[in-house]
Amino acid sequence: MTSPARSGLPVSGALTIPRAELRWRFSRASGPGGQGVNTTDSRVELSWDVARSAVLTATQRERITERLGARLVDGVLTVTAAEHREQLRNRAAATQRLTDLVSAAVAAPPKKRRPTRPTRGSQERRLKAKKQRSETKRLRRG
Repeated sequence: MTSPARSGLPVSGALTIPRAELRWRFSRASGPGGQGVNTTDSRVELSWDVARSAVLTATQRERITERLGARLVDGVLTVTAAEHREQLRNRAAATQRLTDLVSAAVAAPPKKRRPTRPTRGSQERRLKAKKQRSETKRLRRG
């Protein structure tokens, strides 16, 4: 029996990326690492083929390609992580980064703002304050 974490990467309530669609690549990361710096493949690249994904609806695919178009190379979204010394922590960072990117891209656009008018009371208070200020300045004149 497979656990939900094993079967896919949950992005939102409506979208879970299957693990089979994710591609991992590991390489040597630059930076600190001590004696093991030249032997451990701690840098992580996580790629997901958005163009060929079976779990996306047409709307979701359109939103992702529109909002992440500059990051897509041939329809593939790639995220890298190399800030940690351990590969496991970099894997977690890469999955979190991918999840955040995709959930933000798939999210529905915000509701359009309906312009409102100032209330009568706020207009009256503003005009009253302006009159007080002008009266103060008028009294200062010689």
